Amino acid sequence: MADISGEPLVGLLRERGLVDDMQLEEVAAEHERSGRPVGQILVDYGLIDSDTQMQIMAEHLGTEVVHPAASDLTPEIIEAVPASVARMYRCLPVAVFGNTVQVALANPLNPEVIDELGYTIGKEVHVVVADPGLIEELIEKVYPKETGGISDLLKEIGGEEGEGGVSGGKEVSEIDISDAMDSAPIVKFVNLVLHQAVQDRASDIHFEPFEDAFKIRYRVDGALYEMSPPPLNLAVPVISRIKVMSNLDIAERRLPQDGRISVNIGGRLVDLRVSTLPTQFGESVVLRVLDRSALSLELESLGFPGFILEYVTEAIEQPNGIFVVTGPTGCGKTTTLYSCLRRVNRLESKLLTVEDPVEFDIDGIMQVPVNEAVGMTFSKALRSFLRQDPDIIMLGEMRDLETSQVAIQASLTGHLVLSTLHTNDAPGAVTRLVDMGVEPFLISSTLMAVLAQRLVRTICKKCRTPFEPTDSQLSMMGLSPNDLGEKVFYYGRGCRECNDSGYRGRKGIFELLTVSEPVRLLINQRSPTAVIRQKAVELGMVTLREDGLRSIFDGDTTVEEILKYT
Repeated sequence: MADISGEPLVGLLRERGLVDDMQLEEVAAEHERSGRPVGQILVDYGLIDSDTQMQIMAEHLGTEVVHPAASDLTPEIIEAVPASVARMYRCLPVAVFGNTVQVALANPLNPEVIDELGYTIGKEVHVVVADPGLIEELIEKVYPKETGGISDLLKEIGGEEGEGGVSGGKEVSEIDISDAMDSAPIVKFVNLVLHQAVQDRASDIHFEPFEDAFKIRYRVDGALYEMSPPPLNLAVPVISRIKVMSNLDIAERRLPQDGRISVNIGGRLVDLRVSTLPTQFGESVVLRVLDRSALSLELESLGFPGFILEYVTEAIEQPNGIFVVTGPTGCGKTTTLYSCLRRVNRLESKLLTVEDPVEFDIDGIMQVPVNEAVGMTFSKALRSFLRQDPDIIMLGEMRDLETSQVAIQASLTGHLVLSTLHTNDAPGAVTRLVDMGVEPFLISSTLMAVLAQRLVRTICKKCRTPFEPTDSQLSMMGLSPNDLGEKVFYYGRGCRECNDSGYRGRKGIFELLTVSEPVRLLINQRSPTAVIRQKAVELGMVTLREDGLRSIFDGDTTVEEILKYT
């Protein structure tokens, strides 16, 4: 269950004896289930109304409660905080006195935001308390929807050498870098890039220095999009700023480094996994966005077809055996395994995971990160796990013979093991384990099932348009015009909602190989992948391509997406 005891508002309510532990447990459970703010849940459950909450916060901060109206906000007040900053920090200026701005924050109990806000706008900030819903509503009303937030900021920073930046390719002193990366525009620029990425539902942010350009690209729904490129001279200070935020060594530019940033963006807690790579023209940095609020770890929300959901739910309740999820990088394997763990995470079970790296913290599960530098490998962690009396073990990846053997050993000694493999389809996982050197009889006696999955982009609902597929498209999918009947094919025309891409969001397509007796015999005979696949299809396995066709006929995705991924 989510721990909300660290929430400042909860601490204040406890001090005043306004809520008891049993009520807080209910609130914590609802917060974990829905991701809604704690304050809103307290109101919905009839525990403490919004006015009382605001009064308590105002007393604690030594300030007042205000009820701003759009008509009271003059142009001078609105201009005191730029639109990009107001949206990023969820704050609304309500009055201006000389160099002091009175600001209402959606989360007024976060001192870091208050300090950072003052630094960013270069003014003294005096915090007041207002209804968070009203603040959000007025921000939308008085600040026009951002179009050139980043472009405007780049103009402010200036493209000339030395004005807020440092040259890209040359060696520069630490003092120069430190000065530039702490300059308010650089801090603001990095924050804005992160904010924009989370707003656009990006899964990765790439900062790439080239000889004559500095590119920033977002990966949204599996495809990369480039934003307006900043001047080349910003490469070093921007990358150094990210390294500082993730506690990396800014002086070390010759070796790759890994770090993590936890940031509050628009009231959402977002983890960013940082990876730096030295290149010919500077350091390339990639941030993996791990947005907890956007992630639902419920098995039902993964989009499994009914029979797969039923099988997976039964499989993870078994006392022992190995359940493998397979597919390329970024196809949601870890999310599937986390959802499985979440389902079996009960008081009476001990769960251990070894991951490289740990992506999300899950309450009640012991999660161990791999650290090759000190010799903490998958196999070493696994051996230690067996002495920790676990019931269920999740192994980030079966990447070599030693790890696979220990996983099989764990399964044979009465543990349920969940793991991933990188193969193209479900039957290929069996062959991969044999190629690693695992004995076929060990595979057939421990492996319960292999789930292969892909993520395909879904058609934007706003601009979805029917069309007639060409004969060549049909033949590439192994269909003839007679197979279609009344079925309709769709594509996305492209609109503002989906940034003219025609796609918005992604969904999974799946292939489940269950290791039944006939499949077991083939594994023991070291049969090739094609033979195992053929037998599995005879026994009723739905292939990735067939599941993809189901998604096309349901109007969820396009022919191009399915041909690309299956």
